[in-house]
Amino acid sequence: MQVTIWHNPDCGTSRKTLAILEETPGVTVEVIAYRKQPFTRAKLEQLFHDAGLTPREALRTRGSPAEELGLIEGASSEQILDAMVEHPILVERPFVETAKGVRLCRPQEKVREIL
Repeated sequence: MQVTIWHNPDCGTSRKTLAILEETPGVTVEVIAYRKQPFTRAKLEQLFHDAGLTPREALRTRGSPAEELGLIEGASSEQILDAMVEHPILVERPFVETAKGVRLCRPQEKVREIL
């Protein structure tokens, strides 16, 4: 099974999710370090849609400039998406995509739902 993880190596949950993937037999993992290879708007929209999340639900508020950018209250989905493309650190992590679906893997055990 081919699996893609949008990974931040500085994030413990992302590292634990990646470890689960790497330990799962039959899984081939593509790791995208999204801070170095940022999301496109179309990819974010697709991931959020497939995961059943709104941009606001996928917004990382802790350890990000979300508050300074005025995204905590009153920002539209469009504004949040624009900011996420410009500042990938605003996207909660990690997102994992397989043929069975997409999950925001917080906690990391959620990845098992799509394996």
